[in-house]
Amino acid sequence: MQLISALIMGIIQGLGEFLPISSTAHLILFPWAIGWDDPLLNSLDFDVALHLGTLIAVVLYFWKDWAALISAFFSSIKNRRISTPWERLIWLLIIATIPGAVLGFLFEHQVETVFRDPLLIAVALSVVAVLMMMAEKSASRRRGLDIEKVGLGSAIIIGFAQAVALFPGVSRSGATITAGLWAGYKREAAARFSFLMSTPIIAGACLLKVHHLINGFRGGQGGVLSVGIIASAISGFLAIAFLLEYLKKHSLNVFAYYRFLLAFVVLVVYFVK
Repeated sequence: MQLISALIMGIIQGLGEFLPISSTAHLILFPWAIGWDDPLLNSLDFDVALHLGTLIAVVLYFWKDWAALISAFFSSIKNRRISTPWERLIWLLIIATIPGAVLGFLFEHQVETVFRDPLLIAVALSVVAVLMMMAEKSASRRRGLDIEKVGLGSAIIIGFAQAVALFPGVSRSGATITAGLWAGYKREAAARFSFLMSTPIIAGACLLKVHHLINGFRGGQGGVLSVGIIASAISGFLAIAFLLEYLKKHSLNVFAYYRFLLAFVVLVVYFVK
């Protein structure tokens, strides 16, 4: 049963991390709603395993991009100037990552305790849904820009959106893609920048807490943790591929409707319980 639970949680993490529906909200709400109270599945060991899976997913999907970006980074350092689109993009990604890293360091404890209340999550789900629909309406009035046109100001705005997404219910991809639309970019360009930007911050979070994962494997929980990693990696990879293709022709509104529905279900379950 624990392996099945790990499989389900891994799938939820992979889908929720990259679809604009908030993985953290689902990982909190799903066990709460059905009464799961497994210490391992609620542990930091398992949380790191799930995030490692999504890191694997985004690195595998964008490995060509990251190979070019890493090469561009060292090239710009060596030449002491930014002269190519790849060099420009890697530095914009670095700048955009800073707000989330800083706020994550400062408010990690509050995010993992105070802000995990189901009512607060329902509010966050609804507020971001409204913002998504407003951004879509605004974007429909103009021709969007490609990722090569991302500027410093837009990168900073999207970076702060990622920082706000630390709070459960907001969604990293939901906040950053919405910010990208407000900044004037095409849906798929905003999503691509969002996924590339998520890579270093997920990697940093995993690196800081990797000792928990190692302790979990040493403690005999390797099977459950491995299932979580594999499930989140596969579902995350599929979620990235799906969303990038979906956003070429469709809006974010269906995800906004889903967020409203989920918020309503949370409120009903909360008051019934």
